[in-house]
Amino acid sequence: MRGRTIRLRLTLLYAAAFFLAGAVLIALMYFYLNQSLERRPGVGAQKVVREYLAARAERTRTPVSEELYRALIDQAEQNRRDTLRAMLVWSLVSLGAVGIAAGGIGWLMAGRALHPLQRITATARRVADTRLHERIALDGPEDEIKDLADTFDAMLERLDRAFDGQRRFVANASHELRTPLTINRTLIEVALDAPDVAESTRMLGGTLLEVNHRHERLIEGLLLLATSEQCPTEHRGADLADLARSAITVATSAAGQTGVRITADLRTAPVLGDPLLLERLIQNLVDNAVRYNLAEHGWVSVRSRSAADHAELTVDNSGPAVPASEVDGLFEPFRRSLSAERLADSGNRGAGLGLSIVRSVAQAHGGAVRAVARPEGGLTVTVDLPLAGGHGKQQPAPPRPVASVP
Repeated sequence: MRGRTIRLRLTLLYAAAFFLAGAVLIALMYFYLNQSLERRPGVGAQKVVREYLAARAERTRTPVSEELYRALIDQAEQNRRDTLRAMLVWSLVSLGAVGIAAGGIGWLMAGRALHPLQRITATARRVADTRLHERIALDGPEDEIKDLADTFDAMLERLDRAFDGQRRFVANASHELRTPLTINRTLIEVALDAPDVAESTRMLGGTLLEVNHRHERLIEGLLLLATSEQCPTEHRGADLADLARSAITVATSAAGQTGVRITADLRTAPVLGDPLLLERLIQNLVDNAVRYNLAEHGWVSVRSRSAADHAELTVDNSGPAVPASEVDGLFEPFRRSLSAERLADSGNRGAGLGLSIVRSVAQAHGGAVRAVARPEGGLTVTVDLPLAGGHGKQQPAPPRPVASVP
C-alpha cells in the first residue's frame, strides 16, 4: 500500500472486502447445496428405484439385473457432482465479473468521498503563497472531513492575524527604532560642528557616531531580515544579470579600497519577485565576498545563468580557509567564521546578518542557497531561483563581456 494514493487504497480495500464477502457466500452456498443433495442415494432413493424396476419387470416379464440398479445409482451420484461443480464454477466466474465492476464503482465512490480533501489540499497550496485570507468554507454533513476543514480554517485565521501583527510590528519598529538613532546622529553632528569643541570631545563624538552608525546598520538588517522571511508582496520580472551589475557598481568603491578585483560573467537569468529584495540579496553576497577576502591580491567572481528550470547566481571569492563544519552556520544570524580576523576589511565588521538575509530572501522567492568552502580558501555561494513563468529549459543568452573592477 505504501506509495499509493488514498483513493487507490480505498478502492483496493472495497474490492478486497467484496471478494472476501463473495467467497464466504459461495462457500456457504456450496456447503448448503452439498448437504441438500444426498452424498449418495439413500434408502428412500433405493426404495423408489427398486419399486420402479420391479413394476417395469412385472409389465415386461423381464427380470432386472443388479448391474442395472448399480448403474442408475452411479449416474445419480455423477449428476450430483456435476451440479456442485457447475454451481462452483459459475459462482466464481460471476464473483470475478461483479468484483471488477465493484472495483470501478469503488473507485468512483472513493473519488467522490475524497473530493473535499482535494479542495482542502488546493487551498493549502494557495495559502503557501501568503494568501492567508482564503478559507475552505466546506459545506456538507458534520463529519470528520468537515471537522478537518473547519480546524484548518481556524488555523488560517490565527496565522492571518499573526502575519498581520508581524507586518504591523515591522512597520512600527522601522519608525520607532530609526527615529531615536537619527536624532542622536543629528545632535552629535551638530555638536561636533561647533568651532570651540575640544579635541577630546571630537574624538568621543566620532566614537559615538560610529557606534550610532553600527546600531543603525544592525536595526536595518534586523528589519530587512524580518521582512525577507515573508513571501514578497510584489512579483515583477527581473534579471539577475542586471541586478548583479548594479550590486557590483555599488561595491566598486569598497573593492577598490581593499584591493579586491571583481570579475563578472553575467548571462540572462529572468526571475519573478521583489526586485529590491533580490538586489539586496546580491548586494549582500558581493559585500561579504569583498569584506571577507585576502588583504592582498584578493578577487571576487560573480556569474549568472539560466539552467534547466531555474536561474542561478554564483559568487566566488578568495579568502582565508573556511572549515567545512562552519559553512552551514554562516547562514545563521550573528554568526561569523572564526577566520574573520584575517579579512581584508577587518576594521569594518558587519552585523552578522548578511548571509541570513540572503537565505531568507531566496527561500521567500521559492529558491535555495548553498555554500561550499573552496580548498584554496574562500567560499562558493550559489543561489537557485525559479525561472520567470516556470518555463522549461531555455536557451541561454550569449555571454556578455567580462567586466572587471581593479
